[in-house]
Amino acid sequence: MTSTPPDSPAMVLIPETELGDIVQRALARMGLAGAHVQAIAKVIVSGQRDACQSHGVYRLISCFDAVRAGKVKLDAEPTVSITSGPIVQVDAQFGFSPLAFERGLPALVEATRRHGLGALVIRRCFHFSALWPEIEAITAHGLAALALTPSHAWVAPAGGNQPLFGTNPIAFGWPRPGPYPYVFDFATSAIARGDLELHRRAGKSLPEGCGVDAAGQPSTDPVEIARGAMLAFGGHKGSALATMVELMAGALIGDWTSQESLAFDDGAGVTPCHGELVLAFDPAAFSGGDGEAQTARAETLLDAITAQGARLPSQRRFAARERSQAEGIAVPAALYAEILRLVS
Repeated sequence: MTSTPPDSPAMVLIPETELGDIVQRALARMGLAGAHVQAIAKVIVSGQRDACQSHGVYRLISCFDAVRAGKVKLDAEPTVSITSGPIVQVDAQFGFSPLAFERGLPALVEATRRHGLGALVIRRCFHFSALWPEIEAITAHGLAALALTPSHAWVAPAGGNQPLFGTNPIAFGWPRPGPYPYVFDFATSAIARGDLELHRRAGKSLPEGCGVDAAGQPSTDPVEIARGAMLAFGGHKGSALATMVELMAGALIGDWTSQESLAFDDGAGVTPCHGELVLAFDPAAFSGGDGEAQTARAETLLDAITAQGARLPSQRRFAARERSQAEGIAVPAALYAEILRLVS
């Protein structure tokens, strides 16, 4: 049963199974094939469960917009190409990315076990989700992982003021003893595009340094930044990382850069279509035969971070996960009402 937290009247608490049912019904009403409904619902509910508002149920609206624009193939069947080498290739066939990743994951794990490292190349996918669900799916097999993907050309390079890069997230995961891996997932832009959209919908200003308006002047207005350009985090450092993502997850794998993705969009304003590169590493193969000692060394490092009172990446998200599992998943009431209209 849905309830409202007493200290947050703007939120509703929804059991995970109930929210999953609502999300699946919304996706099915969009006309998506059953396998896509299941795969997409998992990542959307996971995002909301972990209090990642920009990648939770809000993304149903992004999916709806992409479907309504006629860009996404609703019944796309990803094709997986496996060779004797470490590279697994998946053609998403212009469908959403979660199913393409699910179909390629078993082959990626097998290739990594066999060669010590593996690469999953996903092409021609509409990608809207966070990368950490994919990273966690790989670390669950005891593997380390790195994922890169471009998006639409929304971000200006350091020293420039015209959109060129995508938000170009990078995610990394390291398997750990216990329930949670070490994971980070962040955009190379100063703020994620989803967060910009949430600020726009709420009529709230962004922090300084997130973007410029159409005239190239600094702005905190999400509407003006959307008309101008977002900025990379950390100036030239974030800009260089964004360039790396364009090269590695665009040019290297034979898929679109963020500029080319935006050109394909042709003004529809929907979820970007491009490729993704996922790399996996087997610690047992890299450790020189002493995996336990290297795992202990890694734990010593991570424990030394938290011993100083510092927080590891994703600790807040993992805490939200436990809270959601105990109390229900928190969803903004206004957004929840909007989602219910998608299934009515």
